[in-house]
Amino acid sequence: MDNLLSLVTFIPSVAALILMIFLRGEDVFAQSAAKWVALIATGMTFIASLFILSAFDPSNTDFQLVEDGQWLLGLRYRMGVDGISVLFVMLTTFMMPLTILASWNVTQRVKEYMIAFLLLETLMLGVFMALDLVLFYLFFEAGLIPMFLIIGIWGGKDRVYASFKFFLYTFLGSVLMLVAMVAMFADAGTTCIGACGDSGTALLNHSFSSESFSILGIHIPGGMQTLLFLAFFASFAVKLPMWPVHTWLPDAHVQAPTAGSVVLAAILLKMGGYGFLRFSLPMFPIGSEVLTPLVLWLSVIAIVYTSLVALAQEDMKKLIAYSSVAHMGYVTMGIFAANQQGIDGAIFQMLSHGFISGAMFLCVGVVYDRMHTREIDAYGGLVNRMPVYALIFMFFTMANIGLPGTSGFVGEFLTLVGIFKANTWVAAVATTGVILSAAYGLWLYRRVVLGDLIKESLKSITDMGPRERFIFAPLVAMTLLLGVYPSLVTNIIGPSVEALISNYDAALADGHAASQIAESTN
Repeated sequence: MDNLLSLVTFIPSVAALILMIFLRGEDVFAQSAAKWVALIATGMTFIASLFILSAFDPSNTDFQLVEDGQWLLGLRYRMGVDGISVLFVMLTTFMMPLTILASWNVTQRVKEYMIAFLLLETLMLGVFMALDLVLFYLFFEAGLIPMFLIIGIWGGKDRVYASFKFFLYTFLGSVLMLVAMVAMFADAGTTCIGACGDSGTALLNHSFSSESFSILGIHIPGGMQTLLFLAFFASFAVKLPMWPVHTWLPDAHVQAPTAGSVVLAAILLKMGGYGFLRFSLPMFPIGSEVLTPLVLWLSVIAIVYTSLVALAQEDMKKLIAYSSVAHMGYVTMGIFAANQQGIDGAIFQMLSHGFISGAMFLCVGVVYDRMHTREIDAYGGLVNRMPVYALIFMFFTMANIGLPGTSGFVGEFLTLVGIFKANTWVAAVATTGVILSAAYGLWLYRRVVLGDLIKESLKSITDMGPRERFIFAPLVAMTLLLGVYPSLVTNIIGPSVEALISNYDAALADGHAASQIAESTN
C-alpha cells in the first residue's frame, strides 16, 4: 500500500514501454497484440485503483495514501488523494478500458495509437494525485502531447488545424500559470501543496498577500491573490473550457477519433474544474471572492449562449461539444457559489458528465463507424433498423437533459440550489439552460433516430454488436446508480468539501478583518 498511487499511475506507462520495445510491424498479429496489451493494462489499472477507494477514509479530510520523497533539484515527488480527487482517479481508470474497447476497429498505426492513450492515462492520473506544484504542472502540461498526437494523426480531414488550435489555446493559458507558480514559490518558499518534509510547510497553509495596490494606474483589489488567481484562471478556464475561450473544443471534438472525444469530454475537461478546487478557492480566497461575480456571469453566458449555438448545429459531434461547454458552465457556477450544495453539485456534475458525455460521443461513434458521416441530415428513422441503439441513445439523451432518476439531474439540481443561495439572478438565468438542453437534445434525437427510414443508404445498417453493448452497459449502470443513490458520491466528497468551505470562509474573515485594521490605521 505504500506505493499504491504510483503503481496505479504508472501501470499504463509500463505497458506503453512494453509496446515500444517488443512490438514490431503492422501485421494483424501486431495490431491485435497492441490492443490486448492496452486493454489488459487499463483493466489492471482500474482493478488496482479499487484498492485506493477501499483504503480511502472519507471522514479524514487530510491527504491520504501519501507518497513523499526527494526528487530532483530539491523538488519532491509527492502524491496523495483526498475526497475531492479520489473519485476523479476512479473516473479516469473506469473510462480508459472502455475507451480502448471503443478503439477496437482502429487499423492505422495501432501500436502508436495505443501507446498514446496509455501515456495519456498516466498523465491524467498524475494531475489528480500530484501534491507538488512542479509535479502537477509537468503532468498537466505533458497531457497535451498525447492528445495533440491523437487528434493530429488519427483525426478527421482538418485534424492538423484542430490539433494545433487545441495545443496553442491550452499551452498559452498555462504559461501564465507557470509564471504564477514561480511567484508562489518565491513568496511561500515551497512547492508542496500539502504539508511535506520536516518543516511541514505547505501552499495550502500559506497566506498570500491580499493587500490592494495599483499597476499602471489600475487598482487591483485583493492584491497578489487576485493576480495569482487570474494567472491560474487563464489556464483552467481554457482547459474546462469556459466562454469565450471555448472555441477550440468543438473543432477538437469534431476532428478527434471517437476514443479521443470520449477521453477529452470525460476526463481532460475535468482538470480545469479540479484546478479551481485544488488551487483557486483554497490558496487565493480573497482573489476568488473579488472575481466571483465575473466567473458566475461568464458561466451563465456559457450555459445560455452555447446551448443556443448547439441548436444551430448540423454535426452531431459539434452539437454534443457545445452541450459540454454548457454543462461545464454549471460546474464553474457551482464551484464559485462556494457553499456545500454548490461545490458538491459541481463535483457530482463533473463525474456524471464523464459518464454521460462520454457515452454520447460513443453513440455518435457507433453510427459513424457504419456510415462515415456525422451530419444529422444523413440519418433519420434509425429506430427501425437499430432498436437497441435507439434505446441507449434515448437513455443518454435524457440523462444529458437532466431527467430525474439519472445522474445528470442530481448534479444540475445541487448546483442550482447552491447558486440560488449565492446569487438568485444568476440562478434564474442559468435555469433556462435546463430548458435549452431539452430543446437541442430532443431535436437531435428526433432527427437521427425517429421517423420513417427513407434514406436508401440506411436500409442495410446493422444494430449494435456484443462489443458495443458491453461498452455501454457499465455507463448505463453508473448513470442510473448515481441517479438513484447519489450519496455514493456525496458521502465521499462531503467532508473534504466541508473542510474546504470552512477554510475558505475563515480565510475570507481573516482577510476582511486585516483590511479593516489597515483602513483604520491609515
